[in-house]
Amino acid sequence: MILTQSFLRSNSPPPFPPFRNLSRATASPDLRLADSLQSEALKILEWPSLCKQLSAFTSTSMGLAAAQSARIPLGRTPTETRRLLDQTSAALTMPRPLDFSGIQDVSRIVDASVAGTMLMIGELCSVRRTLRSARSLIQQLEEIASPSSSYRRCSPLLEILRDCDFLVELERRIEFCVDCNFSLVLDQASEELEMIRSERKLNMENLEAMLKKISSQVFQAGGIDRPLVTKRRSRMCVAIRTTHRSLLHDSVVLDTSSSGATYFIEPREAVELNNLEVSLSNSEKMEEQAILSYLSSEISEASVQIKYLLDRVLEVDLAFARAAHAQWMNGVCPNFSAVGCQNSEHNSSLVDVSSIRHPLLLESSLRNISTLSTSRSSSSNQEIIIRKSGMLPGDLDFPVPIDIKIGSGVRVVVISGPNTGGKTASMKTLGLVSIMLKAGMYLPARNHPQLPWFDLVLADIGDHQSLEQSLSTFSGHILRICNILKAATERSLVLLDELGSGTDPSEGVALSASIMHYLKERVNLAVVTTHYADLTRLKEKDAKFENAAMEFSLESLQPTYRIIWGSMGESNALSIAKTIGFDGRIIERAQSWVKKLTPEKMQRLNTLVYQSLLEERNKLELQAKKTASLHSDVLRLYHEIDDEAVDLDVREAALKANETKMIQQELKVVKAEIDTVVQEFEKQLKITEPKDFNILLKESESTIASIVQAHQPSGDDFVGRNATSSFYVPQIGEQIVIKDLGNKLATVVETPSADNTVLVQYGKIRVRVNLSSINAVAANGAVASAPQPRRKGRQTKRLENLKNISYSMKDEKASYSPVVQTSKNTVDLRGMRFEEATFNIEMAINSRGPSSVLFIIHGMGTGVLKERVYEVLKKHPRIEKFEQESPMNYGCTVAFIK
Repeated sequence: MILTQSFLRSNSPPPFPPFRNLSRATASPDLRLADSLQSEALKILEWPSLCKQLSAFTSTSMGLAAAQSARIPLGRTPTETRRLLDQTSAALTMPRPLDFSGIQDVSRIVDASVAGTMLMIGELCSVRRTLRSARSLIQQLEEIASPSSSYRRCSPLLEILRDCDFLVELERRIEFCVDCNFSLVLDQASEELEMIRSERKLNMENLEAMLKKISSQVFQAGGIDRPLVTKRRSRMCVAIRTTHRSLLHDSVVLDTSSSGATYFIEPREAVELNNLEVSLSNSEKMEEQAILSYLSSEISEASVQIKYLLDRVLEVDLAFARAAHAQWMNGVCPNFSAVGCQNSEHNSSLVDVSSIRHPLLLESSLRNISTLSTSRSSSSNQEIIIRKSGMLPGDLDFPVPIDIKIGSGVRVVVISGPNTGGKTASMKTLGLVSIMLKAGMYLPARNHPQLPWFDLVLADIGDHQSLEQSLSTFSGHILRICNILKAATERSLVLLDELGSGTDPSEGVALSASIMHYLKERVNLAVVTTHYADLTRLKEKDAKFENAAMEFSLESLQPTYRIIWGSMGESNALSIAKTIGFDGRIIERAQSWVKKLTPEKMQRLNTLVYQSLLEERNKLELQAKKTASLHSDVLRLYHEIDDEAVDLDVREAALKANETKMIQQELKVVKAEIDTVVQEFEKQLKITEPKDFNILLKESESTIASIVQAHQPSGDDFVGRNATSSFYVPQIGEQIVIKDLGNKLATVVETPSADNTVLVQYGKIRVRVNLSSINAVAANGAVASAPQPRRKGRQTKRLENLKNISYSMKDEKASYSPVVQTSKNTVDLRGMRFEEATFNIEMAINSRGPSSVLFIIHGMGTGVLKERVYEVLKKHPRIEKFEQESPMNYGCTVAFIK
């Protein structure tokens, strides 16, 4: 096989693919333990659910699969995390989304080629489309970044694709060898294939001519109703009645008709040519397979570059998905410290996050708001406008936003408070947003949230009881905490829920305090939830501890789900039990026991909580007064705007109804006048001599032009005219643009006359139009349009609406009709000769309208008629494309008309 030598193989070195996971088979036990605990923490914090939420914003099948399987990359270093955040920010500033169409996940195809499998034409075309579409991505980015002011903004996205090898030569080589529209190997793919097909074509012509002559002789001798040449068992033959078998001596019977009345015979003279046809057909198939094998090997050699390119495209897709997700939830870009709190942007705080909401809880609220806004308005853009305005998340009542404020010297935070008060949810929120930061995602918070970069986020939340491993609830917790203490580093975040629970309270407090003292020296931050009041007193002796309490309303006896920093919270077990409906005597007896057991501790705790709540209430009352005043002003302004909007809607509806009525009246008048002219023209045409037809035609055209001129707006309705159109004189044969026909192209037939009109031809119609209603075509093919008028009168608007109604059907883009087979769009060629079949195909194509389909039934015989059909369809100028027979459509080819 000799392939065209104009293509050169690419020998660029394969870059390292960052998204391919490295094997940890040789990693140390500590690394494997850390990876295992990190994976479990991601599941506990519901990171896979957040990834599925992100998957709705991806644009490629690769991005969708990566998000749904929680394979979103996390920054392994602060530098990588910063790069991911920069990519998200750059994608948010893009003026338009990128077009990812045509990109497919061809990794399986590439793997098959590496394994030595010969790829099919469709698979080769998928690789070619993906390479072309990937190259289009960087072209789109370069086009957006072409202004110097936009280059820096787009540079994080350009850097992703900058070092990629787009394998242009491989793409061109596939395009040179394969026709993806018709799924064929082209003749030019190799000299050998071109020679085989040329020889086969010549042999087939000789064979057909011979068999046609023999079939005609059989027909003349009465051996068949009509001459018939067909193919049986891959060999060309003629049909003959069984009673006239003697007409063809020494011939071979290849097949018999279903009725047994007809033999399909291979004449002796055609044996040699048939043998050559079979040989050439086999040679052609072998050469095609050789070409496909060669292209498969080329893809195999470029497998590393292709997979690296797919990884880079996936990275771009995920960057735009993160940007769309941030816009959807009105997220803000977080700041983080690269090396602990010393280099943070706000040195006074280790963590400073305002009004953060759990992203998964926020999703249900955003969906409800979206449904409500859609039901209240018919505008399809209202939801997008509301989201972009930044009002949605801030005005939601659920989930309750929380503030996380942790000082730079704090290493352990103890959160106390009632059951169902939100301690675990708040801790999960902190863990999840820390992972979102590592992934380069924006956070659903306000202002500029600050978080440290954590190398590991480790969590012990939930019940780890295991009957299979003989672990009780307490044993399960202790085993997991032991592993967490082994894997944690000085840059880790540790989340421990209900530390020390499930055992004797005194031993649980002692063990918990010891673990917390251990953590303060070895991790960046640890957050612990507890019901033990003794653990909240650690802050009094060590500044590395901090307390936080979940707020509880003593009036409603319900949690508010807000965090009070620096306070200690009560469990409020007796209050919760009372609201549930416990007997009052039980509650009173329990309260007396509490006072007897810890009178001093409870009194002191109550005093501290009361003071803290009192201070918080005073602050909230002051904020509430300011908010109420602002709310009344906003509400008053809203009602004013709403009243104006209702009035505008009523007036707009009335104006539209009036305009529609006037347009319909105008349309009836114009149509009636033109119909009168046409009727008069037809009457005169019957009594006029042929020599006077041109005069009659010009008079009718002039009359119609006057009608059009009468209904056109006067020049006083416009301020300013196109100066170029006033001095423009069209020449015969020149193409011009007619504004009154929706800017359609027409050809000048005659030079302009003295009345400033010119005769033009649009399709098969000739009409005389005014010079003021035409424009010249610019040198680059664009229309030299006139400047827009500053103001139009009511009559002008009505006439423009009238023109839009008249030509709306003409401007619609043609589309193919549904591919449904009927008797009207089907031609049956079975049993026909070559000439007859060719004639019937061309007649059927010419009779079909534009943008339609044609079903051509050629049967499932030897395939000669099918190949003839393919040959005619390839050469016919009206055929856009055609689909060959398939397992769902045996013996039939579907052609698409232009």
